[in-house]
Amino acid sequence: MGSYVPSTDLERREMLSTFGLHSVKELFEDIPQQVRLKEELCLPKGMSELEVRRNMMGLANKNKVFTSIFRGAGSYRHFIPAIVKSVISKESLLTAYTPYQPELSQGILQSIFEYQTMICDLTGMDASNASVYDGATAAAESIMMCQERKRSKVFISKTVNPFVLETVHTYCYGKKIELIIVPEKNGVTDISFIEKKIDSSTACVYIQQPNFYGSFEDGEKIGELAHNAGAKYIMGVNPISLGIAKTPREYGADIAVGEGQPLGIPLSFGGPYLGFMATVDSMKRKLPGRIVGQTKDSNGKIGYVLTLQAREQHIRREKSSSNICSNEALCALAAGAYLSAMGKKGLREVAVQSMSKADYLAERLSELGYKLVNKEEFFNEFVTESPKPVSEVMLLLESKGILGGYPLRGENEGNILWCCTEMNSKKDIDELIAILQEV
Repeated sequence: MGSYVPSTDLERREMLSTFGLHSVKELFEDIPQQVRLKEELCLPKGMSELEVRRNMMGLANKNKVFTSIFRGAGSYRHFIPAIVKSVISKESLLTAYTPYQPELSQGILQSIFEYQTMICDLTGMDASNASVYDGATAAAESIMMCQERKRSKVFISKTVNPFVLETVHTYCYGKKIELIIVPEKNGVTDISFIEKKIDSSTACVYIQQPNFYGSFEDGEKIGELAHNAGAKYIMGVNPISLGIAKTPREYGADIAVGEGQPLGIPLSFGGPYLGFMATVDSMKRKLPGRIVGQTKDSNGKIGYVLTLQAREQHIRREKSSSNICSNEALCALAAGAYLSAMGKKGLREVAVQSMSKADYLAERLSELGYKLVNKEEFFNEFVTESPKPVSEVMLLLESKGILGGYPLRGENEGNILWCCTEMNSKKDIDELIAILQEV
């Protein structure tokens, strides 16, 4: 970085002399010789702007861009209104970071406040934080919120997204929390397992609704079991499904979390994404990260401030339950712009189209021998058997510019998780069926 620092040779010599040194190399005397670089870095020569552009375009052309996508598994292709990109591309918001000075950050603070309000409306909860890194982080952080001195046991269903489960396992391992995996039964959570195992040492029960296989869980029953044992009830949700499904609050959940990517954020090869978190009033002080609040200034005008910052930088480390140090403000702004543009009717329409098209796809696939594995009601995803080796099916579809369903692993090896959103037209579905019919 030395050649990029705006200082002259004279200024560098003056700085070195202040420390009684003659060269920059003397600053690295404590680094053993055997680990020092003996020659210059092997870097390519610099390029002109035109050359860089051509090089980057060549790399981009190596990407496989599918014209039709029938895969979800946690990341979903939805239509994003043009207004979303227009809003988040504004220079005053694009580079905004931590709003420590509220008098200079009213715009970004208001955008976060509006986002929090929309998340509360969507989930039925009382309070939302300013967002966290992604849905998996939100799930793990929600479990940390429920830990108490005499309650440290966590129940989590095996039907949640496996990547979420991995993240939760990592958090629990570090905190020495007992994590109990509730087995699945016919594609949903085995409620009888919870009934037998849950006790007074249980801190929380976590399920996903709809679950990883797209099926709807018996949310009320699981919530009753958790609360009867004095435990908290956490529900991970697909925000689009809330356009037609019950809210987590209506299921009795204490905390609602999820991946906000479907709300106006493109797939983008896996990120950046958005983890949303919301909870009931009694638990709002346990939310990690930040909460932006609305107040009035000395002149009586509405203003926005950071109301809560429950992070280890602001309270004693031994009392901190989270090390979340930031939020996904730009992605949260995109989600807010998306929800504003779509409105309640638009969100409901997206959910209805996603569900109805998935139902149509399931019906057409079953005609070809791709039998449904689970019999429960599903949202926009479902699991089928495959009459042909899954790898062959996927390669065939890829050759036609179609990204097929998600090949499942483990106990479900050989099955496919299919997905539909409003982006899948009837023509797309019929084309997929015609290609599979040939084989």
